[in-house]
Amino acid sequence: MGEWIRFWIVAVILTAGILCFVLETVGIFRFGYVLNRMHAAGIGDTMGLLLIVLSLMIASGWSFDTGKLLLLIIFMWLTSPTSTHFLSMVEINTNPDIGSHVRKMRTDPDQDRGSV
Repeated sequence: MGEWIRFWIVAVILTAGILCFVLETVGIFRFGYVLNRMHAAGIGDTMGLLLIVLSLMIASGWSFDTGKLLLLIIFMWLTSPTSTHFLSMVEINTNPDIGSHVRKMRTDPDQDRGSV
């Protein structure tokens, strides 16, 4: 009975991870601007990888392999957002038409409230 419960938990988490990767792929092809594509890819990779490796950890039980899979999650969660941030900064600093794609941030906090 316990094996069936673990099987269904693994199947649901694995399906959710695959769904994250499918939605990531749709986002990459659907969005037009490179920063939007990178955002979809970064979020999809991070969440999809977590769910798939988590399902593998549950399926294998507590063993040395579970520790290695945990280290894989930690490594990917540290490197994927860092590389995505680096690539987005390269795009922002090298694209001469960045103003047509990105709104500028307001630096004055009183601008929304009006003059006092």
